[in-house]
Amino acid sequence: MGNKHKTQVAVYNAEATHGSMPSDFVSAVKDIKLAILQARANAARLANAEALKLYFFVGGYISKKTRNAKWGSGAIDALSNQLQVELPGLRGFSAANIKYMRIFFDEWARWFEIRHLPSDENRQTASDEDALMPIRHLPSDELTEEQITAFLSIGFTHHREILNKCATYDERWYYITACAKAPWSVEQLHAHLRADDYHHIGALPNNFEKTLSPMAQATRAVRSFRDEYLLELVNLDNVDARADQDVDERVLSKALVADVEKTIQALGGDDFCFMGREKRLVFEDEEFFIDLLFYHRGLRALVAVELKMGKFRPSYLGQLNFYLSALDKIVKRADENQSIGLLLCEEMKKPVVQLAVQDVSKPIGVATYKTLKSIPQPYKTLAPVIEGVKRVMANARAESESKPKKKSAPRKTSKGGK
Repeated sequence: MGNKHKTQVAVYNAEATHGSMPSDFVSAVKDIKLAILQARANAARLANAEALKLYFFVGGYISKKTRNAKWGSGAIDALSNQLQVELPGLRGFSAANIKYMRIFFDEWARWFEIRHLPSDENRQTASDEDALMPIRHLPSDELTEEQITAFLSIGFTHHREILNKCATYDERWYYITACAKAPWSVEQLHAHLRADDYHHIGALPNNFEKTLSPMAQATRAVRSFRDEYLLELVNLDNVDARADQDVDERVLSKALVADVEKTIQALGGDDFCFMGREKRLVFEDEEFFIDLLFYHRGLRALVAVELKMGKFRPSYLGQLNFYLSALDKIVKRADENQSIGLLLCEEMKKPVVQLAVQDVSKPIGVATYKTLKSIPQPYKTLAPVIEGVKRVMANARAESESKPKKKSAPRKTSKGGK
């Protein structure tokens, strides 16, 4: 509070003392502040790129040594320990991380190459550009400038997670580009990898091509929605319901709104702006209620979300189609695009849905959703959106690591076996 008060006093005094400030003083402060923030962001981006180039070089160096069978299995551990001795406080060069650097190099060696190895001989002759750019794009693969920039802008931990979870290069490039564009934190990347965005985004049955114009808007709409959503923050086993039949769409929508930030992330990220639950519409003195209403910034359109328990029924489309007509007539502004509907069901057969939506007049997509109730019991405890799960897992891991230390006999036997 003290610091905040001092800051406010400083601002007020400046305003009082400099009554004759030039008219563009406020804009000058904003411009300089923006320049400072941009410089900081650029410095961080450059530092990250240099770190990735270093890790790629180290990975290539280790890969060459181990591939030629010059180094045994314990060499990486010894290297990590020696680096800590010679560079006290060095972070990021544990034996495990160095092994990941080797994987990082091996997996991307066909796309990038090391310009030089900094030995004593070539360190004297290498140009400054070579010294700062140990990674070079191989032209044969024809990477776009966007891909190269994205590759160098995300952190090494992001790269490690993508390599762990994605088998194909197409899938890896999808997440690298999306991660850089958003940008995503490591935790957000985990959520998108777990939701399998690559295989689900743009795969929902819809009629966007017929109902949205221009075609670019229809294409953007397809890419903005998925055919399956993981609403893991919703646990229908623990809702305040007296009987199973009491668990209805209202309970589900209430649970989603209870943590709307995570719901927005599950729907697709920050482009979704929450506008209300059970959104009330009045037309001809009659009331109608939309389960969830969002505004999508990228599409510049209202998005009405209807939640249905059980499997898809064609009759659901008529209700949502009416809601979209009402939104366009009552709520939509003149500079906004046509409202879009998203129907979420627990089950659907895509051919049935596609047949049902093809002649509906308003743009509607249909997707399925999964909650904790629909996730197999052994995996429910792994839902990373549950508060405290990280702490529980960390404690469990620490406890499991400490137990073997108490059993000295088996550890001695193991060492003797080696």
